[in-house]
Amino acid sequence: MRFVSEIFSLPDGHFTLLRDLIHDRIGVNYDKERRDLLAEKLTPRVIACGLDSFLDYYYFLKYDDAAEQEWKQVMDAISIQETFFWREMDQIRALVEVLVPEHFTAHPTECLRIWSAACASGEEPLTIAMALDEKGWFARAPIEIYASDGSPSAIAKARQGVYRDRSFRNLLPNLQTKYFREEQENQWRVIPELHNRIKWTTANLMAESEIQHLATANIIFCRNVFIYFSEKAISQTVRVFSKAMPTPGYLCVAASESLLKLTTEFELQEIENAFIYVKR
Repeated sequence: MRFVSEIFSLPDGHFTLLRDLIHDRIGVNYDKERRDLLAEKLTPRVIACGLDSFLDYYYFLKYDDAAEQEWKQVMDAISIQETFFWREMDQIRALVEVLVPEHFTAHPTECLRIWSAACASGEEPLTIAMALDEKGWFARAPIEIYASDGSPSAIAKARQGVYRDRSFRNLLPNLQTKYFREEQENQWRVIPELHNRIKWTTANLMAESEIQHLATANIIFCRNVFIYFSEKAISQTVRVFSKAMPTPGYLCVAASESLLKLTTEFELQEIENAFIYVKR
């Protein structure tokens, strides 16, 4: 019987095969410096599948009829779910103060659709919902918020709507007590009135069929995910966004991410002290 703590050897050739397969499927790019990290993350899956090597696991993912279900486990294993409420607020303030008013001035009865495209356990879309609610937008305009992640376990947590203190480290205490109810020590549940504003789903950003309907949103938040993608994967994803989004459309990426060399379909603009890519 093998223990999960055992890490299989991942030779260069097998690493390249597995790395490229993962990249093509979900966009995440592992360079050679992160080979050991990939081995550590996937060793439990190799063991769980009853396989003897990463090469066996590669063939299983590529050819086995049961691989579709296993890819969900891969997404869970390699996803980064570190996030918190009220994070990188400049773009969300621009959304509330400028983009939402502009939309309803131009189209008073047309629903505004917002998509959080890599929402992890849900803190980002809930932050967007809180910011909109604080300005009274839900009471006077039709707004829909969609939230997706490639990791089924992350979406399960988001749907549960229970968060620990670490998620609140940047949120004002009055907002925490307004929008969350403490169930037990270090566990807070988001109130249904806010949680139900968001439509949760799993979606792989590299699968056009899974995201093209979501990408029809007027505003897309896709933050802190492209730092793990290759340039090829970023360009592919952004093309799907551009093809589906209305005009104007607004794409928010993290401050550490840049699309300037990767797309001509969006123009970087400063809106209310926030940098946002605009499709014109």
